[in-house]
Amino acid sequence: MEKLLSLQELLGEAQQEGRSFGLYAVSRQAKDMEIKEKDLLARMGECLAVMRASVEKGLLGGKTRGGLAGGDARKIAQVRSQAGYKSLAGGVLALAAQNAMAVGECNAGMGKIVAAPTAGASGVLPGVFFALEERWGLTEADLQRGLVAAGVIGMVIASRASLAGAMGGCQAECGSAAAMAAGAAVDMAGGTPDMVGQAAAMAMKNMLGLVCDPVAGLVEVPCIKRNAGAAAQALVASELAIAGIKSVIPVDEVFDAMKAVGNRLPCSLKETSEGGLAMTPTGLFLARQLAGQA
Repeated sequence: MEKLLSLQELLGEAQQEGRSFGLYAVSRQAKDMEIKEKDLLARMGECLAVMRASVEKGLLGGKTRGGLAGGDARKIAQVRSQAGYKSLAGGVLALAAQNAMAVGECNAGMGKIVAAPTAGASGVLPGVFFALEERWGLTEADLQRGLVAAGVIGMVIASRASLAGAMGGCQAECGSAAAMAAGAAVDMAGGTPDMVGQAAAMAMKNMLGLVCDPVAGLVEVPCIKRNAGAAAQALVASELAIAGIKSVIPVDEVFDAMKAVGNRLPCSLKETSEGGLAMTPTGLFLARQLAGQA
């Protein structure tokens, strides 16, 4: 039986080496992939370029393929640009939500995105990363290292649980993305490896049990808005971790719990559109309408 990856072990190694988790992750991944660190970071730069373009495309406000969404990210951008604008949740969160939804709308409009970790959850990382870049003045190098750190967290989740909505519900997609973004955000903020793990654990804990119930089988409703919600959870978890707050349940055990919860979810709540919001009267009407039966 293949040994499961352990984020706790990886964080411990980074701590022992006296390096940030981002630097440790870059070194480890380059070694495992048998490539130079600069080449790995160059690949991350390419991913970031695609992420930026997907935000820009989403902000144009076009309708999604199924027509159930589109233009919401642009609405946030427009209200943020108004004189006297007061954010209820804070500037960083509003910007993260805007970017996350823009990528979600780009994806649902058949645009090019980075599946990080999946297409349905592709807005979370760019949502958080580019919001923090604007507010903190992060460099491209910071974001590249952060993306590798996020990727390593995602690898651990994939090893111990799943990243697929069809396997674990939306907790496996948006929940994993939130954990990845939270850990990376803490690292980019200068947090310790232990804080990275605490953030990832708390983000995932807050999203345990989230079902996957796409209306009409499309990655539009409620998926796009859930990207914004997951970005918010990532920011909350990273804020707690930076303050020194710890998860009572260790991060590896949180990931294991996510798998256990996913295994117990009925198939109707795992991407089949046979439960949850997809089975509401409105959800069923929209499905019939899209199928030309209403």
